Amino acid sequence: MNAPFKAPTATPADAPLWDLSDLYGSRTDPQIAADLERGRALVADLTALQGQMLARRAEAAALGETLDRVITLYEQATEALGGLGAYAFLAASTDRNDAAAQGFEANLREKTTAIVTPTVWVTLEINQLDEAELNAALKAVPAAARWAPWLRRVRAMKPHELSEELETFIAESMPIMAQWPRLFDETLAAMTVAVGKESLTLAETLNRLSDPKGARRQAAAEGLNTALAARTATLGLVINTVAADQALESKWRGFKRPADSRHLANEVDGESVDAMAEAVAAAYPNLSHRYYALKAKALGKTTLDQWDRNAPIETSAPRGFDWAQGRALVLESFADLGPEFAERAQGFFDKPWIDGRARAGKQSGAYCHPVSANRHPYVFLNWMGERRDVLTLAHELGHAVHNTLAADQGTLLADTPLTLAETASIFAEGLTFDRLLATAPKAEQRGLLAGRIEDGLNTVVRQIAFHRFETRFHDERLAGEVSVDRIGEIWLEEMGAALGPAVTLNPGYEHWWAYVSHFVHAPFYVYAYAFGDLLVAALMETRAKDPEAFTPLYRELLAGGGTRTYVEALAPFGLNPRDPAFWTIGTKRLEGLIDRFEALV
Repeated sequence: MNAPFKAPTATPADAPLWDLSDLYGSRTDPQIAADLERGRALVADLTALQGQMLARRAEAAALGETLDRVITLYEQATEALGGLGAYAFLAASTDRNDAAAQGFEANLREKTTAIVTPTVWVTLEINQLDEAELNAALKAVPAAARWAPWLRRVRAMKPHELSEELETFIAESMPIMAQWPRLFDETLAAMTVAVGKESLTLAETLNRLSDPKGARRQAAAEGLNTALAARTATLGLVINTVAADQALESKWRGFKRPADSRHLANEVDGESVDAMAEAVAAAYPNLSHRYYALKAKALGKTTLDQWDRNAPIETSAPRGFDWAQGRALVLESFADLGPEFAERAQGFFDKPWIDGRARAGKQSGAYCHPVSANRHPYVFLNWMGERRDVLTLAHELGHAVHNTLAADQGTLLADTPLTLAETASIFAEGLTFDRLLATAPKAEQRGLLAGRIEDGLNTVVRQIAFHRFETRFHDERLAGEVSVDRIGEIWLEEMGAALGPAVTLNPGYEHWWAYVSHFVHAPFYVYAYAFGDLLVAALMETRAKDPEAFTPLYRELLAGGGTRTYVEALAPFGLNPRDPAFWTIGTKRLEGLIDRFEALV
């Protein structure tokens, strides 16, 4: 099992394309119209029950039965329409240059929104019930009691709900606001980066920043500087508009800060997130500042240019992986946790559920996109055959396995808050790195250790720097539109603080905020990566003490989906995330890796 893992030159073209026919055969598939009609029928059945929960509130059993019927229909409508939205997004994300695919996605989003909007009354009516009435109904009807975790999240929103008319207006306007992320995606997908005589996509350019040759890294970075600078007016307008829309809704809902709605959805209070971000920022000198100074020394430099941040430590070409080898390594890593985890991941390779091949028009990045609990998710990445791609594959398959384990909860209860959503993905990434290190020839181990540290810095330090940048930008946006020059200033200040004095932020780097999709697609999402990484570090320390006892507890955590808060989910492991010391487990673990690296420099 631990023999050196040898690989030939990477062949990105070996990566698979997915087949979406499990959803629909094409944009003209007649099943699309049939499913839209089925969604309408379910919503009509649901709407017929409007007012019935309030009418039966005096009798616990009657209220419980009605509540169960309402939520069941709500879930069925969600599932009926979920496949439509998933299909449109998945198909569009692999060809952002295809105007027909983008138009289809936008039109279908408008149609499904029009169908779903009449259901806004459901949560509003639930929140008109008294706590005592609701508890009595759940106690009287066991079938209704299973919805308690979902109701917990609904009830949390009660102080921030608006009138039915305003909630309807917000719901109906969502497809219109979604055009801004669409503009962002299409702008970056159409962007080409001139690197010498080559014309690269964004994904290819970012990959070039890990090239062993400094001149090639510099050329890629400078080409990206130019390409982004030409588009910052558009991308600045997008991010300003998204922030303004969020601020307006937050004001009406009574949230004190722009990020508070995200915190509420994650079932975590803003003060805890602030404390985590401050703890990480306080650790910058012991983590990123220290490491990049050591890396500069290892590369024979006084300081690093920003394009050297992810440069390989070793001068020889890094080991490449073809698709088959990456798959084998990831599956072996999953098997280290338990055979069921490997078997569930194997299904995504056996079936055409992964789109890994990088190509023109395909958006950059990676994701695992769920559909509904009764249908499998899909995995998306841009495979270049490098170590980082192996870890990305493990990360997204971690999400996929998590989705399949939680599916038995049903679509509403399987939905996991961001506080736990990154657990399985980061855990899978860590397992895969451990196997990479264990199977590597000794000559490669220093480079792999450096790569692992950099992944940790990118997940914890860099994402907290992103969060602090995003927070400052949104705060300034409250006073009016923020110029792209000012956005660039905030970016340089936060990234400079995170990277430290050993990294030079070269001219042009001020534009690099413009390609971070989370700022547009999911404002205030990024702290979840740091949250998840630090949480996983604590779980991995727990596993090291007793691997056999750990696996069933871990499986239970993932299979629970969103039925428990992250505090409840971690209790069986003896971990308390409300204790400030909990967050230092992860930073100390990363410091330990830097200690090991320092001994090799």
